[in-house]
Amino acid sequence: MVRAVYPGTFDPIHLGHISIAERASRLFDQVIVSVYDRPMKSLLFPPETRIALTQYSFRDNPKIKVVGFSGLIVEFCQQVEAQVIVRGLRVFSDFEYEFRYALANHRLAPRIESIALITDEEHTFLSSSTVREIAALGGDVSSMVPPHVEEALKARFRELGEGQQIVPATSLRD
Repeated sequence: MVRAVYPGTFDPIHLGHISIAERASRLFDQVIVSVYDRPMKSLLFPPETRIALTQYSFRDNPKIKVVGFSGLIVEFCQQVEAQVIVRGLRVFSDFEYEFRYALANHRLAPRIESIALITDEEHTFLSSSTVREIAALGGDVSSMVPPHVEEALKARFRELGEGQQIVPATSLRD
């Protein structure tokens, strides 16, 4: 069995993420979408919510399993006996980051391979930060995320209320 891990913060999961995971599930026997719990960036949703939203997104695909993880991704891969790390590439600037990420992981765990899937053309602009910012400003994200994620975003921003610094200093408002 060839098992792949698709790691990320998924804050929130969007259609680009879903497309990459679904495509990976056609290539591998099992894909573990692994939701990182402690990234070095501020998050909108706690780990439990990100895991639940991600699990619901793949509820109809038995080849995709969703779990949370901490620590180094290569150590997680070794724990779950995964041979491959899946990453998505949207734009040219992603390549340099993913290239370094793959080299570092290969140095740490030479038996774990990294592959990158090119995003579908309609998702090249899509990132979780873009989705968060548009949603924070009351914009329509229905073409970017599944309905359950759109509802979770609306609820979270209602809960946070006005005046929260959720969007970056340079934003779509500029």
